[in-house]
Amino acid sequence: MFCNINFNITNRNALFLHSDKNRTKLIIPVNAKLIVDANTSKRFFELLNNNYVTFDGQIPYLIAKLFNRKYKDVIKLAGSDIVFDFSGLAQKNGYKIFFLGGKEKSNKLAVSNIKEQYNILIEGYSPAFEDYPFSDKFNLSCMEKIADFSPEILFVGFGAPKQEYWLSDHIETLYKIGVKYAIGCGGTFDFLSQEIKRAPVFIQKMGLEGLYRLYQEPNKIRYKRLINSLKFIKYIWRRPFFE
Repeated sequence: MFCNINFNITNRNALFLHSDKNRTKLIIPVNAKLIVDANTSKRFFELLNNNYVTFDGQIPYLIAKLFNRKYKDVIKLAGSDIVFDFSGLAQKNGYKIFFLGGKEKSNKLAVSNIKEQYNILIEGYSPAFEDYPFSDKFNLSCMEKIADFSPEILFVGFGAPKQEYWLSDHIETLYKIGVKYAIGCGGTFDFLSQEIKRAPVFIQKMGLEGLYRLYQEPNKIRYKRLINSLKFIKYIWRRPFFE
């Protein structure tokens, strides 16, 4: 438990393990912003703690390691990284992958690049932008695209927490379609498409990836998100507060 959240996927092998094979495994990479969201929203708090959570943000990860030194195998598993783990799994097992969300150009290029790299069956769909809760038309179009392709692995890039709420809303239907793993992945498609350059590894390790993204896309919304994400620090020593 860290910042009131049970980070229960601490290594790569745990990504693929199923404790309940009768449901879709919902995986949520959590950064500093999502720690704040979980500690200010009961619904999001419960969603995280009833599913599977990885460390995404470098600074929360490093602080958690500092406070839990006995856990040697804990690693950072960002959405932009585990997409390659699941692409490898798809290649090994003949699984299909579906990319849902992101900008249309980014989605198409991301699909093309992963297909070329791994030679797997993969498709994608980028619906028109909407705020959550989404319209019936939006939901229907997404579910129809997924059902037609029937993937075992689904990445959703609507941005958090919209993508997690959407996945939670449709998790039973996704299971019936045959989706084994569903992962919220934020801006991963932008990185995979190379429309946005991801921070160099040394900047990631310094915990400055957010600043690097702000440098590439300077705007008030991204600046506000970056500042608000620092609030996660106040939850480090708190006990769970939703009873």
